[in-house]
Amino acid sequence: MKKNTGLILLLVLVFSSCGKQEVAKNEKDHFIDSLLAEMTLDEKIGQTVLYTSDWTSTGPTIRDSYKEDIKAGKVGAVFNAITTKYVRDLQHIAVEETRLGIPLIFGFDVIHGHRTIFPVPLGETASWDLEAIEQGARVAAIEASAEGLNWTFAPMVDIARDPRWGRIMEGAGEDPYLGSLVARARVRGFQGDDLSAPNTILACVKHYAAYGAAQAGREYHSVDMSERMLRSVYLPPYYAAVDEGVATVMTSFNDLDGVPATGNKFLLKKILRDEWGFNGFVVTDYTSINEMVNHGNVADLKEAASLALNAGVDMDMQGAAFDDYLKVLLEDGKVTEEQINLSARRILEMKYNLGLFDDPYLYCDEQREKELIYHPDHLKAARDMAKKSMVLLKNDNQVLPLSNKSEKLAVIGPLADSKKDLLGSWKGAGEDDRPVSILEAIRKIAGNQNIIYARGCDINSTDRSDFGKALYAAMVADKVIMIMGESSEMSGEAASRSNINLPGIQTELIKRISKTGKPLIIVLLNGRPLDLTEESQLADAILEAWFPGTEGGPAVAEILFGNSNPSGKLPVTFPRNLGQVPIYYSVKNTGRPMDPDQKYTSKYLDVPNTPLYPFGYGLSYTTFEYSEPQINDTILAPGSELEIKVKIKNTGEYDGEEVVQLYVRDLVGSVTRPLKELKGFSKIFIPKGEEREVVFHLKPEDLAFYRKNMSWGTELGEYILFTGGSSADTKEISFRLVK
Repeated sequence: MKKNTGLILLLVLVFSSCGKQEVAKNEKDHFIDSLLAEMTLDEKIGQTVLYTSDWTSTGPTIRDSYKEDIKAGKVGAVFNAITTKYVRDLQHIAVEETRLGIPLIFGFDVIHGHRTIFPVPLGETASWDLEAIEQGARVAAIEASAEGLNWTFAPMVDIARDPRWGRIMEGAGEDPYLGSLVARARVRGFQGDDLSAPNTILACVKHYAAYGAAQAGREYHSVDMSERMLRSVYLPPYYAAVDEGVATVMTSFNDLDGVPATGNKFLLKKILRDEWGFNGFVVTDYTSINEMVNHGNVADLKEAASLALNAGVDMDMQGAAFDDYLKVLLEDGKVTEEQINLSARRILEMKYNLGLFDDPYLYCDEQREKELIYHPDHLKAARDMAKKSMVLLKNDNQVLPLSNKSEKLAVIGPLADSKKDLLGSWKGAGEDDRPVSILEAIRKIAGNQNIIYARGCDINSTDRSDFGKALYAAMVADKVIMIMGESSEMSGEAASRSNINLPGIQTELIKRISKTGKPLIIVLLNGRPLDLTEESQLADAILEAWFPGTEGGPAVAEILFGNSNPSGKLPVTFPRNLGQVPIYYSVKNTGRPMDPDQKYTSKYLDVPNTPLYPFGYGLSYTTFEYSEPQINDTILAPGSELEIKVKIKNTGEYDGEEVVQLYVRDLVGSVTRPLKELKGFSKIFIPKGEEREVVFHLKPEDLAFYRKNMSWGTELGEYILFTGGSSADTKEISFRLVK
């Protein structure tokens, strides 16, 4: 090791002699204290700076001097740099060519897989399988760390109830209870139980806070809501991630209560640090310090940098605001050296936790890279998750599953032979040509001689020149499979849509094909709820496949042919049309509830209040029959718990999995309460003809909420329990909460 890294080596030898796993907290503190004492102000500021490499871009600007910045000690972390060789080269600059040799952290958007891509997070959540979701994040961490990375900008935990917002695909949907459990699972998957292990990475919960409520569903837009709504609905998943030990938090682009999140002391200090006790570091989103100037709450970038640091930001992503202005702000008395020291300390502590001071090249093992990328176990897990995530929305006359021998099938649609679009948005380092298309997978099962393929139309155009081929294919086939939906670029960041119909002329093609009278099956690839009112009337079966990932093609085919039974349930409501948005199951009542016989009640003139497909909904190739729920007592008192039992019988012809759901309604509160709130669920396997019993437990604290005075707690009174297979298909029983 070169002379300029001698200090780091000496400190490591002194304080790490007992091994990374056994180093006590006070030894880490001594190490960081000693290092900070040797650092100049410029070197401390450098730790707070995050720049992108030129490997790829996830924002509007690229700073092409990043290698010189690393050599000058002006960078604490780098993102968008992958492969062990490339990462090693950059780490070598930091370790061998700077005065103190402090290693870099390397981050990347590992959102739903790294090389092996899993379904988009909204699709993963549709599995309602927390173990599988955690395993997906585990696989992503293994592959990412094998290519030199030790930090991901995930999980995104924003509650989203507006399908126009493109990033709805990146989260867990509309419900804070389900979203909180998914947040915990993904943090565990990424971080494991030892951050210094070479197959774990730092997680980063985002976008803090309430970004999923962007006005009009438009990316980068404002958010305005009551503190009650914020704390009740939008904050719980962030808290769950922090409580699970997430290492880092990313600020959001939006403002909240008139203050951009990146400069919002209420969010970053009062709640995150003081109330929740978060002790990791806070990083901005891409140039979000700079964007406060556009928001109009600061006059210039210098003022923005001051506001961000004073609010609680520790690291500036790509904007150069801290790099350019923290030293000047210190001289002007606008920030203190103690603040800079604290931010630098938090970042150095994470480098210590990752084991980078012991071995800066811990994540640069080329052998691991060769062995682990696209490992067969990873591909198997991705295919399993893809199948679990798919939601059967309709299946009239049991048109599915298909026979793999006797039926001649027309496969039609702009996404049938696409590989790239299977990966969806935020595909990480996933390779477009890696997947097997749905068409190829269907051919493999059914035999090429039984398949007639026609593209029919493009995803988003008005070209009808291939309609004739599609109609011919449908007329000579026994059944028609149409693979329709969005392109991968039509959801995700900067992909808001002002309508949520199928793009282009896809619905027109579906109408033409339906007139042939052949059984019609639609498979959807998309990253958001769509308006499927017309399609649901035209099709005999609809399979929501989301963007299913690297193994999505074979997974779709296996579901269609009954090799697997669909078991997914919707984590978000599908509206009848855009005019119903926002629509979600946990709506509150009104003073004039809907009454079809009374004009002056809360309803539409043109559509029912109910959604097309409700939260928690999903069919199976088999059928399930629910018993009435049974409880051990009708009184719930402090120190006790309700035991809720419900029996579910598989009454169909196939083995299957069912997601049994528990909801609660508080009938009278000091503030208005939702009509239903999810409080539990259990995914169980039931062989055909057999019955299983599911037991839920409910404690008084499970009924707590923000009361009229904004205190957190319960209120006595009457409650209703609901059990069933979706939020709209339940059986109920009452109980009373007492002192």
